[in-house]
Amino acid sequence: MLMDSIAWAEGAGGGGSGSSSLLTFVPFILIFVIFYFLLIRPQQKKQKEVKALLDALKKGDKIVTTSGIWGTVVNLGKETVTLQIADNTKIKLQRENIARVRGEDEDKDKDKDA
Repeated sequence: MLMDSIAWAEGAGGGGSGSSSLLTFVPFILIFVIFYFLLIRPQQKKQKEVKALLDALKKGDKIVTTSGIWGTVVNLGKETVTLQIADNTKIKLQRENIARVRGEDEDKDKDKDA
């Protein structure tokens, strides 16, 4: 008889189990939202900026590669770029290896260092 009353007591709280299972997902949803705003969204924004930079490249642009080589764009291909890094030295590399376009101020700083 005592066991029957315990079984009825456990079964009485079963009506609210649907809402408690929904509450267990709230921390996971919050973690995903935090990851989205701290990791995913800034990375997507950076990728769009890099794509815009690569699409805007033109002959004569002075650039810096991801490996730190300074050069001037001589020729543009669909997937490659030819850089002139010295008077008689040209190299060919993939567009993805371009880190940034140099500004006018950087050219003056380079001349001071040389």
